[in-house]
Amino acid sequence: MRGSPVPRPRLLRVTGRSMEPTLHEGDLLLSLWGAAAHVGDVAVVRLPDEPDGTPRPLSVKRLAGRDPDDRSRWWLDSDNPREGVTSFDVGSLDDTDVAAVVLARLRPRPRWIRGRHTPGRS
Repeated sequence: MRGSPVPRPRLLRVTGRSMEPTLHEGDLLLSLWGAAAHVGDVAVVRLPDEPDGTPRPLSVKRLAGRDPDDRSRWWLDSDNPREGVTSFDVGSLDDTDVAAVVLARLRPRPRWIRGRHTPGRS
């Protein structure tokens, strides 16, 4: 239901290595679409298009905090400092670009994901 004010659960599968060691290629995640996001959450985000206009796929990223220049926008990061797109690459994201919050990894080792962990960059 588009535009529904009620958050909806969805399953998704991780591709890529940008969220290692928190998440790995092939992990099955439980996400809550339309849920309120908080600093430190792992979230499903819509990244801006590539410079040539090619759309990017939905991505799983860490919400590192609010943009200090515009508190209505999110600064995002990868847990793996050697992989992935971050706000250093694409700038901050609007609230509407945060599609879902990741609640848990279901496979291969179930565990809750929500938290306030933001690793340091190397």
